[in-house]
Amino acid sequence: MSPDPADKLPDLGQRGDTVTLFAGPCSVESFEQFDEAAACIQGLGLTWIRGGAYKPRTNPYSFQGLGEEGLRIMRDSARARGLKSLTEVMDTELVGLVDSHVDGIQIGARNFQNFSLLREVGKATAQSQKMVLFKRGFAGTIEEWLAASDYLSMEGNHNIVLCERGLRTFETATRFTLDISAVPVIHKLSTMPVCVDVSHAAGQRDLVPSLAKAAIAAGADSIMVEVHPNPRAAKSDSAQQLSLPQFEALVEELRAIAAALGKTVV
Repeated sequence: MSPDPADKLPDLGQRGDTVTLFAGPCSVESFEQFDEAAACIQGLGLTWIRGGAYKPRTNPYSFQGLGEEGLRIMRDSARARGLKSLTEVMDTELVGLVDSHVDGIQIGARNFQNFSLLREVGKATAQSQKMVLFKRGFAGTIEEWLAASDYLSMEGNHNIVLCERGLRTFETATRFTLDISAVPVIHKLSTMPVCVDVSHAAGQRDLVPSLAKAAIAAGADSIMVEVHPNPRAAKSDSAQQLSLPQFEALVEELRAIAAALGKTVV
């Protein structure tokens, strides 16, 4: 009987001694709104801010993002605050523009198997090795997820972070069902670090802290959390965004858990 290919890979359990927080508002709405969130993140000693400039929405009448203006806001605020910036690209025609404004590129769940987009992002970032955060599809298996990530790496970029963001199941108590087991499974099957998007999985802010703490305990290398200066007035996904004081309290809790595991939250 031939050995399982997975047996040839080291069971690393985790990729490093840090847990990176990708925090920020769901959508970039104005410079003032984004910069207030950035000031909070900077004050906590974190390194990345995320936000949506182009928003893929199920309802075509929902807020679609500020587009290029949102990219400029992200760039200017993040640079002034000494933060790295992360945003989603939705279309092959926008890859160059998005790439020119931010430090990391996100590919969302809706484009999980948009192979043309994956290859274009892989080509655009092959030289820079800019981080690409690649979300799992709503109903994608881990095997399909890993196979799709090859469309990025085969073009030359190996700086890929896989992001678990919850699956669509029969359960409706949460927005999606978070597959926390994906974290150790990915660690066993690949060398890529794993992020957990706790906000989209929860869909409601009171559940976000529990999922974030579970993600760190499971060995996640990074966590994505949506935060907003005034969540109730947010133009998208208001129910799942933490207020800045709530986020500050969560970071303190996450740092304590990470320290128990010999890690630092950055």
